[in-house]
Amino acid sequence: MAASVRRAAPEKRRPSIFWLLAGIAGGPMSALYKYEFKGTLPPTGPVILAPNHYSDIDPVVVGWGVWRLGRLPRFMAKASLFKIPVVGWLLHRSGQIPVERERGKAKQASLSAAKKLVENDSLVIIYPEGTLTREPDGWPMRGKSGAVRIALAENIPIVPVATWGADAVVPRFQKKFVPRWRTPLQFVVGEPIDLSEYEGQAHSRRAIEAATNKVMVEITKLLEEIRGEQAPDELYDPVKHGQTEFGMPIDPKAQSPEEPRA
Repeated sequence: MAASVRRAAPEKRRPSIFWLLAGIAGGPMSALYKYEFKGTLPPTGPVILAPNHYSDIDPVVVGWGVWRLGRLPRFMAKASLFKIPVVGWLLHRSGQIPVERERGKAKQASLSAAKKLVENDSLVIIYPEGTLTREPDGWPMRGKSGAVRIALAENIPIVPVATWGADAVVPRFQKKFVPRWRTPLQFVVGEPIDLSEYEGQAHSRRAIEAATNKVMVEITKLLEEIRGEQAPDELYDPVKHGQTEFGMPIDPKAQSPEEPRA
């Protein structure tokens, strides 16, 4: 898979704390992974990046990949993290976005995050699944609406991303690290998802659900391209399989996944 031509965005060329963080992370990430890129990121403007989620190390993998593709990696993070000494300072200094997750505040948090993205022309990484996929074979599962709500609130493009290979280093649902140097990692960036049919419907539950499903389908298509396999016809729904959506899964097959892929 050929690497795409990448140019650093103006925000990345300006001195920032990201230079320090990239200097610290660069050596380990280059040793752990051999990245293969396909696709490019919009060089400027507000963007929501929506990746699949199948390993606890995904945020580091995607963050480093976004940096390599020329943008500054920012995530939406729990507001409580910003109150932790040192950690909170780093989150603030690196432009991460605090979000209150209490029930009843989710919609307002989405609107605030959307305005912040537009004001700062920022790229933000949001995992629409909200947690590690429960799908037994690692395919994306049903998504949550946060990314779509933010996108529709301020007409911000959502760009799907699929990665594959991180579970060879940190297997899904296994709290261990497997030192596999130069593990192949494929990182595919898709085209912005056309959500124009849902424009002006940021408060419609039906529109939000349909748009969220569309995002997950596009992410799945990219992963099918990487894996050379066909995903299940229907997005996996943990609730229908008697699973909780957070914490360790109940399904024995999901608790004991197959050996990590090299």
